[in-house]
Amino acid sequence: MKLGNEETLQRIKGGLIVSCQALPEEPLHSSFIMGRMALAASQAGAVGIRANTVADIKEIRNMVDLPIIGIIKKVYDDCPDVYITPTIAEVDALTACGVEIIATDATRRDRPGGETIETFFSKVRAKFPDQLFMADCSNVEEGMEAAALGFDLIGTTMASYTPYTRGCPLPPFDMIEYLVKNCGKPVVAEGNIITPEHLRHAMDLGVLTAVVGSAITRPLEITKRFVAVLK
Repeated sequence: MKLGNEETLQRIKGGLIVSCQALPEEPLHSSFIMGRMALAASQAGAVGIRANTVADIKEIRNMVDLPIIGIIKKVYDDCPDVYITPTIAEVDALTACGVEIIATDATRRDRPGGETIETFFSKVRAKFPDQLFMADCSNVEEGMEAAALGFDLIGTTMASYTPYTRGCPLPPFDMIEYLVKNCGKPVVAEGNIITPEHLRHAMDLGVLTAVVGSAITRPLEITKRFVAVLK
């Protein structure tokens, strides 16, 4: 059952959200496995899950009673770079399966059909006025703009993933600190938080919550980091 907005925000406050995702080309691509990943995260003390696709979200919902940040990664031919919940069709699907928070790319790049984030979000907010939306941003300017547009949570998810932020320091602590102090909305630290020390520092900067994914739920990437030091 979907939680109310205030209860959702209270339950994730000060805690760890674990991203349980696997793309089709990855060995763990399976809704069954993502459900078990979420169960393990829940048993370890996670306060929420970030998940991709309706199928994974439904399986995770069967396994845990935690707030879910839902996304749908879909690549459109005319817009290969903006793929996190890129159109209102994906938003429709996520609201239908009852996720507490919907995250979407909120970078300044045009979306499928040449749509801007401003046009996209105005339509989304009008259609779903009571849904919590999280903006996946890549820099301070995008975070501030997303807050002004009316996003409920501002995330640092896309730092280093846009051409104009490639090579930026990671985790993006300066971005996190600035947004916490200035954007007026709850900030979600996400992106390249790979150690407990990173997580602690992000929390100390005043974020509402933090999302950790690859460092916990992607053994392929974790193993690569260990193997790299042997070469």
